[in-house]
Amino acid sequence: MLSSPNKSNNLILAVYQDYRTVYRLRDIALLLGEDNFVSINQKLNYYVHTGKLQNPRKGIYTKQDYNPEEMACVLYSPSYISMDYVLQKAGITFQYDSRITVATYLSRSIEVGNQAYGFHKIKGDVLVNTMGIIRQKNHINIACPERAFLDQLYLYPNYFFDSINPLSKELVYQLLTMYQSNEMTKRVNKIFQDV
Repeated sequence: MLSSPNKSNNLILAVYQDYRTVYRLRDIALLLGEDNFVSINQKLNYYVHTGKLQNPRKGIYTKQDYNPEEMACVLYSPSYISMDYVLQKAGITFQYDSRITVATYLSRSIEVGNQAYGFHKIKGDVLVNTMGIIRQKNHINIACPERAFLDQLYLYPNYFFDSINPLSKELVYQLLTMYQSNEMTKRVNKIFQDV
């Protein structure tokens, strides 16, 4: 679907009318309905130079007040926010960690702006399985607490959880099947048995 000529001619207007806050070059090309990447790149560089857009990382453009969770899901794709970040928000772990933790196809730690991100490698079958992933309108993919719990156990078999009361045991066992691991099943059984 091509955008109106007004949007094509005014990149900054199109970006600021869009609900997203973080973009790759291809996102802006789709938004404008334009396939001349050289022209789009020149316009983006102009808007970065004039302070109307930011370029916090190569190939990534943002509005001034971008959403760090959205950034987490755009940096590497496919990916979704999970583990410590979700578990803290759900009250399952109490130790504070300011990083946004993300499941993806590689492991690394990076900082963009003043926000630290921890990317953790999850096996491909699990990574692309959408069970237990909430996809928000602004392209933020975030694990439900049960999925984040299982991801944490997958990566850190001896991890200690402060409280598992907020978890739905039924949902944990439904999601557990995607990991196809007898060891994880034993760990989950032991955790729930000890409560």
